[in-house]
Amino acid sequence: MRRYPSLPALLLLVLIVPVASAFRQNPVPGASSALAGTAEAFLSGCRDDLNDSKKRVLDIKASKAPRDAYATLQAFDTAILLASDAEARAGLAEQVHPAKDFRDAAQTCEQESVQVLTNITLDRQLYDSLKSLDPSKLDKAGAYFLRTTLRDYHRAGVDRDEATRSKIRQLQDELVKITQEFDRNIADDVRKLEVNAAELDGLPDDFKRSHPPDAAGKITLKTDNTDYVPVMQYANSEALRKSFQTLYYQRAYPQNIDVLTHMLQKRHELATTLGYPDWAAYTAEDKMVGTKQNAADFIDKISAVAQPRADRDYQTLLALKKRQDPNATSVGSWDFGHLSYLAVRENYGYDSQVVRPYFEYSRVQRGILDLTSKFYGITYKKVDKAQVWHPDVQVYDVLDGNNLLGRIYFDMFPRENKYKHYATFNLATGKKGVRVPEYVLVCNFPQPKGNEPGLMEREDVITFFHEYGHLLHGIFRGSSEFPTGDLESDFIEAPSQLLEEWPVDPATVQLFARHYQTNEPIPLELAKKAKAADEFGRGLDVRLQMLYAAISLNYYNRDPQSIDTTQILDQLRKKYSPFEYPQGTHMQTAFGHLQGYSAAYYTYMWSLVIAKDMFTEFKHDGMMNRAVFAKYRNTVLAPSGTMPAADMITNFLGRPYSFTAYGQWLNGN
Repeated sequence: MRRYPSLPALLLLVLIVPVASAFRQNPVPGASSALAGTAEAFLSGCRDDLNDSKKRVLDIKASKAPRDAYATLQAFDTAILLASDAEARAGLAEQVHPAKDFRDAAQTCEQESVQVLTNITLDRQLYDSLKSLDPSKLDKAGAYFLRTTLRDYHRAGVDRDEATRSKIRQLQDELVKITQEFDRNIADDVRKLEVNAAELDGLPDDFKRSHPPDAAGKITLKTDNTDYVPVMQYANSEALRKSFQTLYYQRAYPQNIDVLTHMLQKRHELATTLGYPDWAAYTAEDKMVGTKQNAADFIDKISAVAQPRADRDYQTLLALKKRQDPNATSVGSWDFGHLSYLAVRENYGYDSQVVRPYFEYSRVQRGILDLTSKFYGITYKKVDKAQVWHPDVQVYDVLDGNNLLGRIYFDMFPRENKYKHYATFNLATGKKGVRVPEYVLVCNFPQPKGNEPGLMEREDVITFFHEYGHLLHGIFRGSSEFPTGDLESDFIEAPSQLLEEWPVDPATVQLFARHYQTNEPIPLELAKKAKAADEFGRGLDVRLQMLYAAISLNYYNRDPQSIDTTQILDQLRKKYSPFEYPQGTHMQTAFGHLQGYSAAYYTYMWSLVIAKDMFTEFKHDGMMNRAVFAKYRNTVLAPSGTMPAADMITNFLGRPYSFTAYGQWLNGN
């Protein structure tokens, strides 16, 4: 996933983020130093950038008409960049920095950044200055930037009266604090479950070794994904799976029940203040989907297409459950992962535990670097002396020949007070002629320790590739002249989903998946079985994604004054999911996408339709064909934000995108 700024205002859904203190024309990367110093220095650097942003705005407003269109837009882009980078850098620090005083300083920085951005988006004089520019003096990218900027100014409320603009500012400030609290409650609430060794029957040996019993013979499991995912997939004990899922679905409860309700109410109030019926209508307007009704129709369309296959998948799982318990009449959500594992092992001859020794973390990381180097003709140079916020963080420079493209960071293992999911964060935004981009991969994979190799699940490997797709997207678009340009957020997942095709391709997997003990490549037959096994459960997986999309949309497409989020959750589960869920749970309190993606979780599947269609070019011309990668880089990744996403896709495919490839994938063709 991507993490986006929480503001619904101007130009904030961008693939960019932070710099180190003060915007300087310096292509040498090193923005991580901002997170490696003291909390006081971080906040001081943040304020320096915000003051610089405000000064540039004053300079634009002080300029006399007729203004130079290109120079004015460049100055405006930089002003937005400074403030949005400060906000995003703070967001990263809040999620990864180990020190509480630093995270507190980051919260302050984020709040002050939002105030600056809100003031910019509601500055009528600045808007009038931009509106006076002559678009005929601009190239296509500049004209697109100006057009979408003026559109977003209207959406931000700049043409309302001063009393309304003041209310918008107040709501924006309140929302920042609410969303920060929602995220922090999730990150802070790691729950623990004590079990006996016998209850881990079915778990891989390396998992058991890494979870030794204490003096009382008890083993502690945490609700981090490094524990949760293997237990839900491999544990033979249904009682353990159910109790662990119940615990997992109670994270950030009860505290986030009220916080979520408050967030829904404030976003609704902001949307209605801006003239929209609700938040869902507001967020849909500037995306590819266009309207909230189109989003709802898309969810229903995908759900209907997936239903027959989901029914067949479910009946297979129920038959397995009845073999274990002849009296069973339904499948629990806590059974889904485990029964799917058994079904795949029985029907496809594939055991996901067998592939784990081939997916040792450092080899997978090396494989991603080697493959993408081959795809794009780029190289990676390890940076050993970079200043970082935690000793686990690794740093690489990305080069194209002798040209430095950017810098990437790997923060890949779980720890206390760290972000609990998987995402790419921006650290510094690339801007042509000014500086190179810097991006951070934040994940929670098993960490190699001592004699334990840190073996990954195959799904972990796919997730790694997915997030790396986001990272490369940011690096390759890092030489834009207008890096804060608009890129529809329901396209954003497509490049990362496209890269998922390579870790499931048997021939590609053989290039990097080697047994951590013997160094033998994964047998081709095993890799083929793994890919074939992907067919099972696809219908249920898609329906589950549509459940999440429906939750996201339905929480935001109404007046939330008397909303009961748990009641809506239960209703939607009955509509979209065939599973029984643990009673008394509240998964919405730790559903972080309700903050970041808000009403637009449908984005994942919308983007997947596009990704499947774009993949047809690689299937046709070869998955290792550098010419296709070059075309993709030049028509989709690099120009992102300089034109509508649909135009970029058309330029790559030679036609508008269609639903055909996705439908074939969903139906196993």
